[in-house]
Amino acid sequence: MGGFWPVPDVLTYLAGSWRVERFVRDLASGEAGEFSGTTVFGRIDEGGLLHQESGTFTWQGVARPAERTLRFLPGATQGAADVRFADGRPFHDLDLSSGRHIADHPCSADLYRGEFTVRDADHWRTVWRVRGPAKDLVLTTDYAREG
Repeated sequence: MGGFWPVPDVLTYLAGSWRVERFVRDLASGEAGEFSGTTVFGRIDEGGLLHQESGTFTWQGVARPAERTLRFLPGATQGAADVRFADGRPFHDLDLSSGRHIADHPCSADLYRGEFTVRDADHWRTVWRVRGPAKDLVLTTDYAREG
């Protein structure tokens, strides 16, 4: 992959609708699954964005509806955001001013490490590596701007 695409204003960059393709691999079992859907980043009163993802997750041949909601609140700079779960609990920081960011999220005994990379004005990717006593996963998500 070539260079990263710096994002001077992360909330402006993310606003709108994105096509989402996520591939999940369980490194312990070798199982793989995928999610296909849409993420909409809509403005909220706190000055941030409400991230609403919905689509279909297929695991071991079984397709099920899946959704999640996150809050992207203004960070310390315009290139940064404070990402929170729907209930307000902290998830991770995000600073795309260089076009690349690494974030950690401890969850019980597991550690989630995310790498965020921006390819251009309409494409970005996250790769979460999850390690712990019960999990050994890689989740790769590609986002492509719609419209």
